[in-house]
Amino acid sequence: MSATISWKTIKPYAVSILIPVALGALVGWIISGSMDYDMVQKPALAPPAILFPIVWSILYVLMGVSYGILKERRLHDAGTMSVYYVQLAVNLLWPIFFFVLKWRLFSFFWIVALAILVILMAVRFYRKNPAAGLLQIPYAAWTLFASYLNLAVFLLNE
Repeated sequence: MSATISWKTIKPYAVSILIPVALGALVGWIISGSMDYDMVQKPALAPPAILFPIVWSILYVLMGVSYGILKERRLHDAGTMSVYYVQLAVNLLWPIFFFVLKWRLFSFFWIVALAILVILMAVRFYRKNPAAGLLQIPYAAWTLFASYLNLAVFLLNE
């Protein structure tokens, strides 16, 4: 018995991965001239700047794989799609608020809202397909860590 992989099987994953990765890259390009991470005071647990695009790329891929699982298996519904796309929009706006506009305190509350949305999304995904939900644990953890970093940068550079 051989497993056949068709475009019909791959397409939901390809599209679901491409959307957050491409949008994340676009936002990265938009904020590239405004990045001041190396110039601000950071807390002791702050990772080097090079780690951020690597981590976010991985998280965008995991996000896309999770959503692709739901799409490919026809497990997505209007509520799941809404939470997914709202959290993605909130995610993509955060670096603009934080780096371009320098709204550090506002950005903290925004990223806390994002963390709540990510957890809500993970739970909804898990109820539809456990693997799809579990793949969002790194995203939830990183978003909570980024919330800490955001608050610390605000407090240290007030």
